[in-house]
Amino acid sequence: MDTRKFGLFAVLLCILITLAKAEDPYHFFEWKVTYGTMSPLGVPQQVILINGKFPGPVINCTSNNNIVVNVFNILDEPLLFTWNGVQQRKNSWIDGTPGTMCPIQPGTNFTYKFQVKDQIGSYYYFPTTAMHKAAGGMGMIQIHSRPLIPVPFDNPADEFAVFVGDWFNKGHKAMKNLLDGGNSIGRPDGIHINGKSAQVGEPAEPSWTFEAGKTYRFRFCNAGMRTSVNFRFQDHDMKLVEVEGSHIMQNEYMSLDLHVGQCLSVLVTADQPPKDYYLVVSSRFTKQEHSTVATVRYAGTNIPASQELPPPPPVKTAGIAWSINQFRSFRWNLTASAARPNPQGSYHYGQINITRTIKLVNSRNYIDGKLRFAFNGVSHIDPKTPLKLSEYFGVADKEFKYDIISDEPPQDIEKNIKIAPNVLNATYRNFVEIIFENRENTIQTYHLDGYSFFGVAVEPGKWSPEKRKNYNLEDAISRHNVAVFPGCWAAVMLTLDNAGMWSLRSEMWERFYLGQQMYVSVLSPERSLRDEHSLPETAQLCGIVTNLPKPPGYV
Repeated sequence: MDTRKFGLFAVLLCILITLAKAEDPYHFFEWKVTYGTMSPLGVPQQVILINGKFPGPVINCTSNNNIVVNVFNILDEPLLFTWNGVQQRKNSWIDGTPGTMCPIQPGTNFTYKFQVKDQIGSYYYFPTTAMHKAAGGMGMIQIHSRPLIPVPFDNPADEFAVFVGDWFNKGHKAMKNLLDGGNSIGRPDGIHINGKSAQVGEPAEPSWTFEAGKTYRFRFCNAGMRTSVNFRFQDHDMKLVEVEGSHIMQNEYMSLDLHVGQCLSVLVTADQPPKDYYLVVSSRFTKQEHSTVATVRYAGTNIPASQELPPPPPVKTAGIAWSINQFRSFRWNLTASAARPNPQGSYHYGQINITRTIKLVNSRNYIDGKLRFAFNGVSHIDPKTPLKLSEYFGVADKEFKYDIISDEPPQDIEKNIKIAPNVLNATYRNFVEIIFENRENTIQTYHLDGYSFFGVAVEPGKWSPEKRKNYNLEDAISRHNVAVFPGCWAAVMLTLDNAGMWSLRSEMWERFYLGQQMYVSVLSPERSLRDEHSLPETAQLCGIVTNLPKPPGYV
């Protein structure tokens, strides 16, 4: 080999070695979590701020980026954050639920480190401890596609993070006291948009400014406590482009329902006469309707918005049918790429054999005069030691029992509820079907950490195996949240390919707090770094594992 060829070979080899060793980019955040006073509905009350803000800082990143968040807890209570929809591949250690982590004690700090591996889309973080979620402490997570992966729409002129949801004036500590006393938190007092509320005709500064002819991306998340909402722009259609990390077939909508825990993205084009317009958000499926507005202003104008608002969707039974039809209109874009170059539709979930069916029925009852909620007759409580730590240290039998919940609901679930840690043992890499059956007269929404699943059906009535003929086995959306309407059932399908301890929960926070949640333990048969990260060196220990020697790490 001559000198020039050898030199070129050496340079190429160095480049390849550098690329092989290169890590994905890091984003560093430092959060000071404090109390503050705000008036989301016009009533001053204590809220939770991050760096003095509510909503908190936006985590703006790209697929596969590493996120490092140093959280200083300046509250007077323990604190945890979860990253709703971020799958935490092989890393349930950092998932931020009481079953996976010890809380950050007052006056201390803890650093979360995780990777947004193979994901794009709109998500959010929020506190899982006590009733802190009712006080704020939440913010948007925006994960963009990598530069070389095509996105099925043009880059917008700008994008905006929008939190919507219900709000209670009674405050998070009063709400916790109500629940601890066995009572309900009652009905919300109103709806907020990014921590503010306004009514038609009230003087208000614009929340967003449009330039005529340009298109904008709005990322909406419903981070409320219990209420589904509908949102719509005055005189502007919305093009739905993303739902919970999936690119979908792009349809135009005049209004969209958004259930608790769900996020989506719409494109809005400034194609109307220049003036002010309202974004309207109103409650769904509630006895008393609440609504609020925010203002969009075209640049260079000061013409007030019309007081004639776009109508809300139907209510009661007709409203449920309307919302189910909207769910069915959301279809996966099979030819679009998401986090990876290959098209979304290259994963043929409908051709995989189901290895296990888990049917979950929600219920409510009073135990010794105190309100509880349950799955299949089991109402979860958190033991003193996080479940994942007990499992990892080999002392799970001292804290909980696996599989006290059955795959089929017992006949008397409405009458008998057992209060205990609720952990389902699942087989790594199994392809499972989960049925959520709602026999109550209120809407439910459910979320699974660690995964996305295919929402293949939502229908009225009770589920039975023959209902599978109605499944969408071609282009159902891959997502992490599903709404189940009163007297209806929903079916989701997924591969359990992410080892860890994962929260399966009601997103109605009163129900979550009083037991309508469980954990799915997915253990790899090999203690291997290929399948799961070892316990982080920085992990906090508590409960019965505090002084135990750490087991050897995975290899």
